[in-house]
Parts: sequence; structure tokens; C-alpha cells
Amino acid sequence: MDKLTVVSSTLFLAADMFALVSLAMPDWIITDVGGDTRLGLVWSCMTLYNRPQVCYTSDLQPEWFMARVCILGGCILITSTIILLLSSYWDRNVIPYARWVGFTAMVLFCSAAVIFPLGFDVDEIGGQPYHLPNSHQVGISYILFVLALWITVISELFAGKVCLPHF
Repeated sequence: MDKLTVVSSTLFLAADMFALVSLAMPDWIITDVGGDTRLGLVWSCMTLYNRPQVCYTSDLQPEWFMARVCILGGCILITSTIILLLSSYWDRNVIPYARWVGFTAMVLFCSAAVIFPLGFDVDEIGGQPYHLPNSHQVGISYILFVLALWITVISELFAGKVCLPHF
């Protein structure tokens, strides 16, 4: 296995971890108006007036549900890409498939990044699509997801270099 395959596999693994951690945390949209509210794609948490924190699984509107589906699908495809890249140690013919699976994961992550802000009009936020009110801000989960997206793009570039013909 050459160095570019190892670098690409490692970067894909990092992107996969960042995306999964971002999904697991409820810090996609945060606000401290009327207490501490943290909204996520899997669950949300609220702390009202120094009471104990209450976390719950929220009913997602279609935009956020589709973003979650795209992220989960992207994570599955990234895991498949890592497996394909590792199996290229024994069979170099799987590298083009790894590249296309990684590309599809990147497209799903980009789709999630475009779809997610459409849901800013939920009652808890009160904004408009692509317009977050001043009282709310994106949290660390969203930042980790965007980081995962960029690492996936860079990983795909490395995987593309692996696919070039060797002279």
C-alpha cells in the first residue's frame, strides 16, 4: 500500500469520526435566550432557569431529517471507502471503486450542508430558511460536520491521486 492510500484512508477515517460525533451531539444550533437550548439532528437539550437539563429526541421536520439521512448515508459510504482502500493492498483494481464511493459520500455531505439551513424556520428557532436569527448561533456539532465535509473533499483529492496511472 502506497503512502497516498494510507493518507487518504486516514483522512477518510477522521472525516467519518467527526461526522459521527457531530450527529451524536445536540449542539447544531444553540441559544441562551430563556435558558440554555441546544438543538441537534438526533436529540435536543434544554435548561430552563437553572433547572436540571432535559434532553429529548425531537420530531424533526423534513429538512433536518433529510440532512440526518444524508449524513448517515455519507458515513456508511465513507466506511465502505476505507474498507475498499484497505483491501487495495491485495487488489489494486478496487481503488477506482473506492474513489467513486468516496465521491458519493462527499456529495451526500454537501447535500446535507445545503439542506440543513432550510430548517431554520422551526418553532424553536423562529428564523427563515438560510437565515438564523441573531439570538441563535451554530454550535460545535455543525462546525465538526463542516470539518468532516472538508476532510472528505481533501481525502477524495488524495484518493484521486492514487487512481492516476503509475508510469
